[in-house]
Amino acid sequence: MGDSASSQVVVESGLEYKEVATKGMLAYRAPSLQQPHKARQALRDAHEGKIPPLIGFYLALPTVPIARMAAQLGADFIWVDWEHSPCGVETMTNVVHSIQEVSEGRTMAFVRVPGHDHANIGFALDAGASVVVPQVDTVEQAEHVAAATKFGKAYKGSRSAPPARWLPGLSANTIDPSLSIWESVNKQAALIIQIESEVGVNNLDAMLASVGDNIDAVWIGTLDLRVSLGFDGMWGEEPEFLAVIKRYEDTLRKYDKPNSGGCFNKNWPLMANKSFIPVCGDWLGILSQRELIVNARENLPAAGKRSC
Repeated sequence: MGDSASSQVVVESGLEYKEVATKGMLAYRAPSLQQPHKARQALRDAHEGKIPPLIGFYLALPTVPIARMAAQLGADFIWVDWEHSPCGVETMTNVVHSIQEVSEGRTMAFVRVPGHDHANIGFALDAGASVVVPQVDTVEQAEHVAAATKFGKAYKGSRSAPPARWLPGLSANTIDPSLSIWESVNKQAALIIQIESEVGVNNLDAMLASVGDNIDAVWIGTLDLRVSLGFDGMWGEEPEFLAVIKRYEDTLRKYDKPNSGGCFNKNWPLMANKSFIPVCGDWLGILSQRELIVNARENLPAAGKRSC
């Protein structure tokens, strides 16, 4: 992670999409691996069809060894689930650094933070990740989390500036020489909000009207949404559920905002309008081993009956 910004060739902002076919997410790499990728631009380019949808690995068990393996798989991003894991700030930070370092900038780190806490959002961003914020239901919550991701009043920001995070001449070089490091990082790190209830869907229009410029994509959390409506499973055909989904999608179209969601069952048609899609994960890999255990129990003979 000690790369010098001067040794890195950064693609000119706005032209990254032209090099994705050969470079992948390296096209959106920041001047230093200690900075977040130009994830805001990547999401916008995927939404506009300039590049394919961003395909990701879901790290449900965030540990450094697993992160270092996952970072070699070639995913566009790794979703670090800090919300539903017991890892602390230090582990989360080391996981993000491992993703950036081992992938050599070929994979972006996105951290789902545990709630709306201002400090936790800052910790994830300081680590060099973009952020996903869960269960955003109201305009006030959207304004709070959007402010927590940005430096300076020009961006309606309340993020605290870390004095020893990016060092001048080393890790503080910017994507544009005319920008300060704070302005540069503001333009790089993405914010995805998760809408996970009917209340959130109903308030999404007002959220995007208020702080949509600082929200880079919206994720519909269908499991939590369905639970809140009294339904089971990740998806269904209930008219009440589908009506809420339609309101959500209509609102995103109104504001021309990237849509995102997970697809872990190869139901690709359902993802047709999404720009940011985790498709696999560590816990799914572990779960797949159950079939081998069952098969072994069914087919291995008892020790006394083996021919070898």
